[in-house]
Amino acid sequence: MKEEYKQLKDYMNHSHKTVVVTGAGISYLYGMRRLKQSVGMINARRVFSTSYVKKNPEKFYAIMKDAFLDATFVKGPSIVHKQLAKLEEQGKVYGIVTQNMDCLHTIAGSKNVIEFQGSFRENVCIGCGEQYNDYNIWNQGHMPHCEKCGAPIMPASFSGIRNNSMNKAIDMISTADLIIIVGTTGFRSDEYLSRMGSDTKLVQINLSETVFDSMADLNIRAEAGEVLAAILE
Repeated sequence: MKEEYKQLKDYMNHSHKTVVVTGAGISYLYGMRRLKQSVGMINARRVFSTSYVKKNPEKFYAIMKDAFLDATFVKGPSIVHKQLAKLEEQGKVYGIVTQNMDCLHTIAGSKNVIEFQGSFRENVCIGCGEQYNDYNIWNQGHMPHCEKCGAPIMPASFSGIRNNSMNKAIDMISTADLIIIVGTTGFRSDEYLSRMGSDTKLVQINLSETVFDSMADLNIRAEAGEVLAAILE
């Protein structure tokens, strides 16, 4: 085993609360498309609005299917998602904080997941406001509609409904003694690392340079799947 992997394994063995922070990198590697590839010249803010969904529900669904849903429900979780779920099952990872809304951590088996941008499991009817807390409504091959009023359903985070997920992420991170960064370059990191403990160790697993380079106790330039496989041995 490489020395860097041994160091990470030692950190994890001595950690009382390890939190993993993940980003789009672990999803793009396994089939998720960047949103701009799916929307083309359409402004994302316009697409992520109740007015757009109300007028173009099927087009909105087609964009979501191309950008997210095929990777979630057809290709499914990557080896990294499954490895992190296994580490949680073994008690080596307390929880996951992710910027991703694809629900792949949950589908892979992780139980303690905070999606600080919202996700496809938190949905709302744009007509009557009925809530649908189930990502499977997006796995029916068509745009989901409300059972009560028939209006389109969309992710709550897209409709402007704010939740306290970022506060939950900050609370989890503030009590961790080991934070492992995987596949994110630092999106909103100034928020979720703002209350990281002064003695908390930070490890980054990323192939490229990120904002975490200068603050990390250990930078591992390798594929996350390879690193986590070594940890699980």
